[in-house]
Amino acid sequence: MRDIAVVATAQSPAIRKDERRNEVEILMPVVHELRDRAGLKQEDIGFTVSGSCDYLQGQAFAFVTALDAIGPWPPIDESHVEMDGAWALYEAWTRLQYGDIDTALVYSFGKSSPGDIRRILTLQLDPYYLVPLWPDTIAMAALQARALLESDGVTERDMAEVVARSRKNAKDNPNAQLKGDVDVETLLKEPAYLSPLRKHDCPPITDGAAAVILAAGDRAREITDRPAWIRGIDHRIEPHSLGVRDLTDSPSTRKAAEHAGVANGNVDIAELHAPFSHQEIILKRALGLSDDVNVNPSGGALASNAVMAAGLLRIIEAADRIMSGQANRAVAHATSGPALQQNLVAVLEGDK
Repeated sequence: MRDIAVVATAQSPAIRKDERRNEVEILMPVVHELRDRAGLKQEDIGFTVSGSCDYLQGQAFAFVTALDAIGPWPPIDESHVEMDGAWALYEAWTRLQYGDIDTALVYSFGKSSPGDIRRILTLQLDPYYLVPLWPDTIAMAALQARALLESDGVTERDMAEVVARSRKNAKDNPNAQLKGDVDVETLLKEPAYLSPLRKHDCPPITDGAAAVILAAGDRAREITDRPAWIRGIDHRIEPHSLGVRDLTDSPSTRKAAEHAGVANGNVDIAELHAPFSHQEIILKRALGLSDDVNVNPSGGALASNAVMAAGLLRIIEAADRIMSGQANRAVAHATSGPALQQNLVAVLEGDK
């Protein structure tokens, strides 16, 4: 296997509703900033891949318009996944293993504000048994949260503590949307939004974009002094039907973590894609993370949640801390589908 590393990252500030710009206009400055940081032009990049969702833009093959932000001329080797950008990064990592190219650009974007994101995401469910009932993302997360609260001693206070820590951590993140000191007792006094979830237990609606450059071997060291090496990466999926799953656990995350090698060394930080507060508790258990691991120092998806970019951002935030020397080994996680249905885990390390 070739050694592949994250060598440059960029992201847009998370905005609740960007009324001035469309997806291409949000993405374009991010891509330009990314290539400037890496010192690369588009013709220096061997492979380009994106992650997005046509349903958010309301038209088929909408991802093609995003190429205006990349610059598709001269012709480029390009691909797209109808998934969070973390899965686009997985494709780029796989493509680099072929050995004929040394660099790849990965980007993702999502503008959730124009439509009803809760109903849009319902369309990913089983079309025969679930979609006709129209359970939205909040309702399914509430079912999961209730199952967890009634299972083994997890309390609403535990969920509020996750939110409080997320908002506090986000104060140091200039790109975060929700940030600041919040008191756990104050959070617990807020009314139920969809029981047992309160509004703060749910992710904010966010418009945003993110991008990353991967490089292999010596090329990575030429681009940056301290690459964030991807030492392991894997993704797994749960059964499609909610009724045959234990919603209080995430075996796909556990299996992906096993194959990515999470337990092969100490973890300094973990960036977990947990759009709902209770999901961080489930993921931390599945990953086998100890209490001394710094979880979501960026604030995580509770601080900003650009759909289709939030998972890639977890890898970016982890990689940034390794490249800056703040951490030596990090775990990044991304999820897709209802109630943690599909999960990707990556282990990143800096040079010793």
